[in-house]
Amino acid sequence: MAPIERSPNLTISSILALRATRDPGAAFLLAADDTVSFGDVDDQSDALAASLANLGIEPGDRIALLLPPWPEFAVSVFAAAKLGATIVPLNPRLTLPELRYMLRHSGAACAVTAENAYGTDYLHIFEDLLVELPELNHLVTVGEEDLWYDDRVFQWEDLLSAGLGRDFRAHPARTRDPFAIVYTSGTTGKPKGVELTHQGLIHAAGETAAAARLAPGDVVVGISALFHTFGLGPGLLGTLIGGSTLVLHDGVDAEGTLELAERHGATVHCGVPTLFARELPHIRERGGAPGTLRLCLASGAPVRDDLARRIERAFGVPLLIAYSLTEASSTLAVGRPEDPPDKRILTVGRPVADTDLRVTEEDGEDLPPESVGEIRVRGPGVMRGYYRQPRETAAATDSQGYLRTGDIGMIDEEGFLHIVGRREDVIIRGGSNVHAREVEDRLTAHPAVERGAVVGISDEILGEAICACVVRMEGGVVTGSELRSWCALALAGYKVPDLVTFMEDLPLTGTGKVWRHELARRVSAERLQLAAGERKDKLND
Repeated sequence: MAPIERSPNLTISSILALRATRDPGAAFLLAADDTVSFGDVDDQSDALAASLANLGIEPGDRIALLLPPWPEFAVSVFAAAKLGATIVPLNPRLTLPELRYMLRHSGAACAVTAENAYGTDYLHIFEDLLVELPELNHLVTVGEEDLWYDDRVFQWEDLLSAGLGRDFRAHPARTRDPFAIVYTSGTTGKPKGVELTHQGLIHAAGETAAAARLAPGDVVVGISALFHTFGLGPGLLGTLIGGSTLVLHDGVDAEGTLELAERHGATVHCGVPTLFARELPHIRERGGAPGTLRLCLASGAPVRDDLARRIERAFGVPLLIAYSLTEASSTLAVGRPEDPPDKRILTVGRPVADTDLRVTEEDGEDLPPESVGEIRVRGPGVMRGYYRQPRETAAATDSQGYLRTGDIGMIDEEGFLHIVGRREDVIIRGGSNVHAREVEDRLTAHPAVERGAVVGISDEILGEAICACVVRMEGGVVTGSELRSWCALALAGYKVPDLVTFMEDLPLTGTGKVWRHELARRVSAERLQLAAGERKDKLND
């Protein structure tokens, strides 16, 4: 069967209905030793939707998803779509304060959660959250533990059994209706709920699938975070549109990903640059990449030119690089297999269809081609706004309706987009956004720290590593290891500094602000000198 031809009237539930009607028995999801077909997902999401409707979930209600990349995540997505509800996909590795804030801010009426994952007992956590959050009326748990019985807590299998064959009132969603609230870090480090529509997610997913030429028979590997817009859109929805198969797997274990690609005959390998970089030594050990691959697609973080070339050489297939933004439903621009090799490596391709990208001065004045400025975008993928934050939404949008991305770039004469940097102090570490201010606030709360600044520095594996530059209090005694442990007590693991360097003072601009560019330059130069010294020592040995 061919990929689904998109039209302006398609919604997420209607795309699943089309695919399940055309090819119900074809494999949609591969998870561990289980194969879940398009028809299976359609039937299970019908059953879950019927049970949720019976509990009182209505169109517009928010359903939080706190799940690893399991089939239950996908089933929940499509059940919500059939009910006209809005999903709130959350990172299962969130700290308790972050989780509490996002559940409260979104006003989630229902949460679907793993019972246990990543060493965390979510049942224990939700015992308190159900008391603290009066709007959270229902909890659906995925697992095999015996539960306390509460009129608000239900096991996944019980709901599927109860809803099987039961009618419910499907909601005829419109393409511009909201479907997902995806949380991201804003300019102050506070989480913002990015409100995305059916149309936006389908557009970004479909354009990415078209660029990668996804079709029935393709097997996609490397998607490990369905709560991200790329995992939700191009990952889950993109494979649905293409009629392809998605291999679900957890974490970013390089050797394990390559083994899955080999076992399932993967044809397309997606992933953040960190994953590809970690796979390179394993490819050398294995004597080559999986022979079924025809394409690699990197997104979620900057890709250094030298790393991109090494990926293409090691895998022996074209590497496409996508420019992805949560506020734009994921992919804004992407390379194509037919692009000249240097354009694939040195750029993030060309804008996707019906998407207008501008490069402007700070005041919004357009710049000519080959000029460096702020990237602004308008198109079907752009968010409705930041949920319950109209002032933040207005600040992110200019008078012509263009989203101000905060990224600095350049469009060349041939229409290819080059990403130069970012206006805001956001570090993209291994595909995850980390706002410097949040980490700095934690560092300076330590009694031995007088001042601290956090910068991102180029790293072959992570894309950017988090470096904490610290000035101790007079007489203060603290080590880098102690500060990393201090941060780990309050921050998610991916926000903990990778490096801590101590300084007598921090470089400042003329207005007295920390000169982050100079700080990053100094730290990077010191690392290069250290690495050169180590290489020299090895040569002398």
